[in-house]
Amino acid sequence: MAELPFEPFRIKMVEPISMTTRAQREEIIGRARYSLFRVRSEEIVIDLFTDSGTGTMSSAAWSALLQGDEAYAGASSWFRFESTVKELFGFEHVIPVHQGRAGERILLGQLVQPGQIVPNNTHFDTTRANIEVRGGQAVDLPSAAGTTTEHEAPFKGDMDVEGLRRLLGEHGRDAIPLVMLTVTNNAGGGQPVSMANIRQVSAVAREHGVPLYLDACRFAENAWFIKMREEGYADRSIAQIAREMFALVDGCTMSAKKDGISNIGGFVCTNDASLRERCLVDLLVTEGFPTYGGLAGRDLEAIAVGLREAVDDDYLRHRVGQVAYLADRLHESGIPVLRPPGGHAVYVDARRFLPHVPPPQFPAQALCVELYIEAGVRASEIGTVMYGFDHVTGQERPTDKDLMRLALPRRTYTASHLDYVATALSRVWARRQSIRGLRIVAAAPILRHFSAEFEWVGA
Repeated sequence: MAELPFEPFRIKMVEPISMTTRAQREEIIGRARYSLFRVRSEEIVIDLFTDSGTGTMSSAAWSALLQGDEAYAGASSWFRFESTVKELFGFEHVIPVHQGRAGERILLGQLVQPGQIVPNNTHFDTTRANIEVRGGQAVDLPSAAGTTTEHEAPFKGDMDVEGLRRLLGEHGRDAIPLVMLTVTNNAGGGQPVSMANIRQVSAVAREHGVPLYLDACRFAENAWFIKMREEGYADRSIAQIAREMFALVDGCTMSAKKDGISNIGGFVCTNDASLRERCLVDLLVTEGFPTYGGLAGRDLEAIAVGLREAVDDDYLRHRVGQVAYLADRLHESGIPVLRPPGGHAVYVDARRFLPHVPPPQFPAQALCVELYIEAGVRASEIGTVMYGFDHVTGQERPTDKDLMRLALPRRTYTASHLDYVATALSRVWARRQSIRGLRIVAAAPILRHFSAEFEWVGA
């Protein structure tokens, strides 16, 4: 089992956890119509719902908040933020936004027209939605290694390069306005993308005259895996590896709520001056002035600190080590988890955990509900609830995998919390044959996992 590195920080402040009984949790989740989105935070014991904006900021970041310059235009906080992003990412233009999906909306709104195709290793939910609401088609091109949860490979987040080449050859530049690559590959199990794959994808995109953009919200974790697993990078710093990644692409979208270690914020980067000007028009109408982009000055300050902390070796060793520790504990108990562990979350293969629950009955959602009832642990579904409904045709289309994601907030939980989660899931594993599936009784047609209400099959 992976040895968990000790925490490279001291704890200066604590927040009490509200404990609940099983009977209380059964009543709570029933009242929430079996949706973990509808459960109040004080009704959660351990919250592994997401690592987005839920991490713990450092004393340096909290101190930076007090420096926030809230001037509407030309704030000093903006210039500190901009210089940090340019130093770490290396792009010419930085456009601040209030969070990652706002950046996706602005970028894709300028580039994607109805009927056009956007390939990705695997689109995450808001990226896909921002393409589809514009009448575009989001096409996933995961590598062969990334299609299985059991096969061990160092870079299962890679894109299928030959698949991309075929797609570009068949449809051409006019039909494909950009290529995207998500690092790390969240919907694919938090798996990293190799530098070799980024380089190959970049070469194919350039060959066809198509810009390449990274969804870079976990860029530091991806760089850590390159350092640990890819030949020639062991002696390179995380910042150097990140700069090499970004030098191979034309820009990126970024949610600073992940590897910015901040509670809110994000940005778009590009080297295209014309695209920047078009994006700024949208920004002005919907987000704010270009020197704050919907953020308070204090948030810009916190992100500038968090981005630098995210490329620290000691931080990343512990961050990735926590995920490996929990994954190995579950694996040794016989629980089917995606191997090898990724950078921000442990993914449990719900179809192998609940083989008697068919995909149309949402086995990963059922597993999330049962884990909450068992121990008050909140996890999220990555599968047929999230991706299984085609809002254009109105048809259900079960996904290739149904996963329960246990996302670890940054610097928030200790080893004893992870042991609690592992023990709880082992108890669910022991009674897995008794678990039923769910059906949706109400949901919005787009991003339905945010609004879906469920009931038990056979209730």
